[in-house]
Amino acid sequence: MGRPGRQAIEERLRALREELAIDCCVINGENIADGRGITPRLADRLLAAGADAITLGNHAFARDEIGPYLKQSERVVRPANLSAAAPGRGLCVVEAANGTKVAVLNLMGQMTLTVAAGPFEIVDGLVEEARALAPVVLVDFHAEATSEKVAMARWLDGRVTAVLGTHTHVQTADARILPGGTAAITDAGMTGPHDSVIGVEARLAIHRMRTGLPVRFSTAEGGIRIEGVVIDCDPISGRAAAIEPLVRPYP
Repeated sequence: MGRPGRQAIEERLRALREELAIDCCVINGENIADGRGITPRLADRLLAAGADAITLGNHAFARDEIGPYLKQSERVVRPANLSAAAPGRGLCVVEAANGTKVAVLNLMGQMTLTVAAGPFEIVDGLVEEARALAPVVLVDFHAEATSEKVAMARWLDGRVTAVLGTHTHVQTADARILPGGTAAITDAGMTGPHDSVIGVEARLAIHRMRTGLPVRFSTAEGGIRIEGVVIDCDPISGRAAAIEPLVRPYP
């Protein structure tokens, strides 16, 4: 989320990867540009900081300059169920540090968000494509409704390594391994300022909620922490063995 989140990633990610023996790291970067969207320069900075792939969401195209970048990028994906005419891809494959192929799939929910196709309408074909390319398949399901995210995780149980919810910026307390061996969490949380309203200066968010008037939001600065999850999985079968929430204060 904004400059504070980017700074935390740039300064801490490589050390965290070493400490936790992380073979592959995926970051949702859709709020990195002043809290809304992403730019080519900032995407490159996240990749240079140690991210293997970047996923996006409903703010994927908030910045005009990102379109041509997504069209050619092999490691930054946008939700696959946006318009087929939108630039970019919804699936990429990266190589983990141990040589394992990891497919990263990005989808967006349809409850309160605008998509060209419902996620459940296209997910099966995407998962089949991903499994043909890599044994480990990670799904970033960028959605508002907890019910939709839980349902997607249950639907894909046993077919993908993990279904990780993003978008709501609040880490949920339901990290779990489903019966079929899929790791899941309803929301992985937010890397950024937590003395805020989901990353926005509280006074601005509250003013809009109290008055209904338009307000130009600004990213908050205090209470910065890194949030996410760490997943252990079998590199051959792709089955997850463990999932642990990650919460680290910064600095």
